[in-house]
Amino acid sequence: MAQTIFTVIVGILIFDYLLSRLLDYLDNSRWSPTLPELLKGIYNEEKYKKAQEYDKANSKFGLLAGTFSFIVMLSMLFFEGFAYADKLVRSYTDNSIYMAILFFGSLTLASSIINAPFGWYSTFVIEEKFGFNKTTLKTYLLDMVKGALLGALIGGGLLSLIVWFYDTLGDNFWVYTWIVVSGFSIFMAMFYTSFIVPIFNKLTPLPDGELRDEIEKYANTQNFDLKNIFVIDGSKRSTKANAYFSGLGSKKSIVLYDTLIENQTKEELVAILAHEVGHYKKKHTQVSIVLSVFQTGITFYIMSLLLGNKELSIALGIEQTSFHIGILVFGMLYSPISMVLGIGMNILSRKNEYEADDFAKTTYKAEALESALKKLSIDNLSNLTPHPLNVFLGYSHPTLLQRLENLKK
Repeated sequence: MAQTIFTVIVGILIFDYLLSRLLDYLDNSRWSPTLPELLKGIYNEEKYKKAQEYDKANSKFGLLAGTFSFIVMLSMLFFEGFAYADKLVRSYTDNSIYMAILFFGSLTLASSIINAPFGWYSTFVIEEKFGFNKTTLKTYLLDMVKGALLGALIGGGLLSLIVWFYDTLGDNFWVYTWIVVSGFSIFMAMFYTSFIVPIFNKLTPLPDGELRDEIEKYANTQNFDLKNIFVIDGSKRSTKANAYFSGLGSKKSIVLYDTLIENQTKEELVAILAHEVGHYKKKHTQVSIVLSVFQTGITFYIMSLLLGNKELSIALGIEQTSFHIGILVFGMLYSPISMVLGIGMNILSRKNEYEADDFAKTTYKAEALESALKKLSIDNLSNLTPHPLNVFLGYSHPTLLQRLENLKK
């Protein structure tokens, strides 16, 4: 049984790696030296060539980084690296909570160290070469430290609580774990912009003026109570632009990147806002939260059926059964199910994007949203011709061309 589990894990890793390579190949096969007819009027030849060069650079880098991670993971399995880490942790403590924290903490630290060169290269070589990077070395290092501390605090706290549930509540631990994790997810959905974003970025209220007046005017026409409109200093790290909606109820907020405000007209910005309002009016956020909570419950229930099975530990060369090893093996085995669920969520997400676009088209101006989407794509050097299979499996948004076609209807 243990050998079968090991074989399945290796098979899943190989499948994931080969699928990633296949999708890259399919995307690469759609590169063309000349501007496709459908893209004329969106990209000029020079910008289109630069977008393809950017895509090629990221594809080559993805191949290198993905292959490296694949080799490291296979090495950990075949040379019993996880067993060694488990043995090392047990030499320090026999407390199940401390063991779990030390085990996953040490693996996360090791992963961060060996992957650091890839992160640095992506930011300071690729993004720099194509004119996106604005991150200083100080900001980059501070982001790493802040991210690590935040991950340790939140991740370590949740992990400790889950292990305690497992040790004290037996088979029903998954119910309490589900409640706590779901509650935390809802809390983060409501307060992410208020609590987490300021740790990394500066948020300032959108100042009074024509833009704010126009936004509030539109919001009033839709009976949309919007008091929290923020500008985030995205230019601190990149020239890329974005906007997002967060929060629920009185905590709902619209966040506009300063780079977005700089590059878009007033009408285009209101059109982007109308799209975000569409998500709220169509209750996309609420539905996504409910589905996420349901999915989390299913995941923890299945996990509860497998934890404690000694074969999971033996599969990694470990004789002693432990919660942290059970979680690790479960995560590997659950990967295909997670992938299928992810595809379903992406299908729903793309449907929601169309609906939000339709809302903006109906309540504001389709032409302004079209123009805004084109500018975003050009400024971010987006791949306009991804392979349909890649879109189906991994895209949470429709492609630009698909969105433009929908807005024309």
